[in-house]
Amino acid sequence: MLRLIVGLGNPGERYKNTRHNLGYRVVDQLAQKNNKTFKPGQGDYLFCKLGSKTQKEVFLLKPLTYMNSSGEAVAEALDHFGLSNDNLLILCDDVNLPLGKIRIREKGTDGGHKGLKSIIYHLGSICFARLRMGIGEAPKEMELERFVLSDFSEEEKKIVDEMIDLACVAVENVLTCGIEDSMSRFNA
Repeated sequence: MLRLIVGLGNPGERYKNTRHNLGYRVVDQLAQKNNKTFKPGQGDYLFCKLGSKTQKEVFLLKPLTYMNSSGEAVAEALDHFGLSNDNLLILCDDVNLPLGKIRIREKGTDGGHKGLKSIIYHLGSICFARLRMGIGEAPKEMELERFVLSDFSEEEKKIVDEMIDLACVAVENVLTCGIEDSMSRFNA
């Protein structure tokens, strides 16, 4: 059962609405929907707890290590909460998916994403679930790093807001119906 939902991103106002912070935005929306607020954890992360006495606790997490070192915070949190890779769902942006599309996988490579690369390194495994959100390819004249750290255009914002809503529904579905059902339902 998934119990640790990690939204990848970079801390700070400067990065708040960038393409790389979609993971943060999804866990922020899930926390807000459940009237929860993030607090400092026993490592480089913020977290909040969802669930009730009748359910297993589910934690939402935002690493504070910056994207390229996300694995440090994820490993600290798994250790602190006594969870394994099987309990983990990572939420991140993906330049290999068209803007607005989401894709859920049980495991996989980093696909060039430095946050996933860090997590794979620190966990020593590619076996953890991830929900990737499409931001589209970088324009040919723009470096990839500059692209992922840029804000969405006005025309893109409506699509992004809808994708974040869809990702929240998908996370809730993963928690209630499992990863396989969610993959068949949301991987169009």
